[in-house]
Amino acid sequence: MKSKENDERVARMRHSTSHIMAEAVQCLFPEAKFGIGPMIEKGFYYDFDLPRALAPDDLPAIENRMREIIHQDVPFVTERIAKEKARKLFAAQPYKLELIDEISDSTATIYRQGSFTDLCRGPHLASTGEVKAFKLTHVAGAYWRGDEKRPMLQRIYGVAFAGQKELDDYLSLQAEAAKRDHRKLGKELGLFSIHEEIGPGLVCWHPKGALIRQIIEDFWRAEHRKRGYDIVYTPHIAKIDLWKTSGHLEFYRDYLFPPMEIEGQQYMLKPMNCLAHILIYKSQLRSYRNLPLRYAELGTVYRYERTGVLYGLARVRGFTQDDAHIFCRPDQVEEEVTEVLNLAQFMMSSFGFGEYELLLSTRPEKYAGTVSMWEEATGALKHVLEKLDSHYEVDPGEGVFYGPKIDIKLKDAVGHVWQGPTIQVDFNLPQRFDVCYIGEDGLEHNVVMIHRTVLGSMERFLACLVEHYGGAFPVWLSPVQATIVPIADRHVGYAHEIESVFRNDGIRVRVDDRSERMNLKIREAELEKVPYMLVVGDKEMASSSVSLRLRSGENLGSESVPQVKSRIMAAIEAKS
Repeated sequence: MKSKENDERVARMRHSTSHIMAEAVQCLFPEAKFGIGPMIEKGFYYDFDLPRALAPDDLPAIENRMREIIHQDVPFVTERIAKEKARKLFAAQPYKLELIDEISDSTATIYRQGSFTDLCRGPHLASTGEVKAFKLTHVAGAYWRGDEKRPMLQRIYGVAFAGQKELDDYLSLQAEAAKRDHRKLGKELGLFSIHEEIGPGLVCWHPKGALIRQIIEDFWRAEHRKRGYDIVYTPHIAKIDLWKTSGHLEFYRDYLFPPMEIEGQQYMLKPMNCLAHILIYKSQLRSYRNLPLRYAELGTVYRYERTGVLYGLARVRGFTQDDAHIFCRPDQVEEEVTEVLNLAQFMMSSFGFGEYELLLSTRPEKYAGTVSMWEEATGALKHVLEKLDSHYEVDPGEGVFYGPKIDIKLKDAVGHVWQGPTIQVDFNLPQRFDVCYIGEDGLEHNVVMIHRTVLGSMERFLACLVEHYGGAFPVWLSPVQATIVPIADRHVGYAHEIESVFRNDGIRVRVDDRSERMNLKIREAELEKVPYMLVVGDKEMASSSVSLRLRSGENLGSESVPQVKSRIMAAIEAKS
């Protein structure tokens, strides 16, 4: 109970800090128009319509004014007033007037602190002086009510904590996260790029990024074949009628690219791989003895994400899902879901993720199928989670339109949460497409479909890996596993001999034979986060050895070539 009370107090404190910020903004910009200012995880934000764009030095000025308001320790005073009175009070605030019109009651709640009055349900702290530690972090654009047809406002974000140490720890973690930003490291390490000439949210994979992706995909294919999956490939476009039958055109319209006309017929870029897998299944008659059938595809799909939400590799318009669809009998659903969960956990641990959250996402407001279908599908997922004694939270209304799902959120090394594996049970599409098998009774029965990914998308998963490891990938994933640095030109031949020995055993190695200083070559290899640097000179040539350094800067000294090769091979095999 004490923890719950503390959480509620922190939530009130964050909400109260947003009001203090709004008052500070009003002091600096008296003509400001105010949107909304809620509490969010770790902090708060407030949306403003201001006479000019905010500059970097505006945030410190706003913070200083906030500290003055906090020091004054003025009380938060609540009052319920008639809606007509509220309209007069906020006559110069169009966004508040819109919110007042939406209040179903005849009264509205306002909060005052000092000279500032806001329309708000609360709750708040007793006074401004109870706010202890805060920091304004950044400004972003935000459409009013999230509607791109409405005015673009300026959203100021901030964080607030119960004490200064918590704030300092958070800011330190954020500074580390900024160093690990996959957009920054992706450029520095030469992994990928996005070009305006091609279009926003469409990724070009550079050789090193493509190599990491290939390693991940090869591992993925091998593990799926072990578990009885068949690999398939399907087209990137399909006739629009397919998406009408599935319900995507009705329920998923906002994320679909406009149709294209080819020879008098409309086609669409696919947002999902599932429908082609259904057609593969339906290409011949299936018996109950054939089930389950598991089709897996690293399938590229296209979704129209608004420009404002695109974010490096984490939010794109074209991406490759590690997708699979399992066609099974109703009595096989729980066993198949269990196996998928086991595979997902194996894949996460293989890539170094030990922390994650499980969410059971239930029926959304707009859904296909019947309530009984949804209850049966949700019950199956819930039973598996409970049978495995998995701790999970219910995420109400966050299922996809055709079925409930288990979402697994990965936590990276700095505590950021990423969308990872997802498992969906679907009774709906098999009915829409008449996906059947012949049962023991000789009659046709609808299959159950399980839609699943165990990594997510290649794009987002690589973004997650980059930030989790800060670009210093485990040896097995590193595009270059070892750099050989000859000290002088006379050592280049020996360096290439070692390179040949390593390459024959599959080690990804290169020789840096540029006419540059040794220390510069080592420094550049460290910046590229190459795991091993092998320095060779006269002494190493004479003893058939190398001087071994790690990307951490540690110098391990002289080791024989076979020793170094064994060390690297062991690290690759252990996926360390």
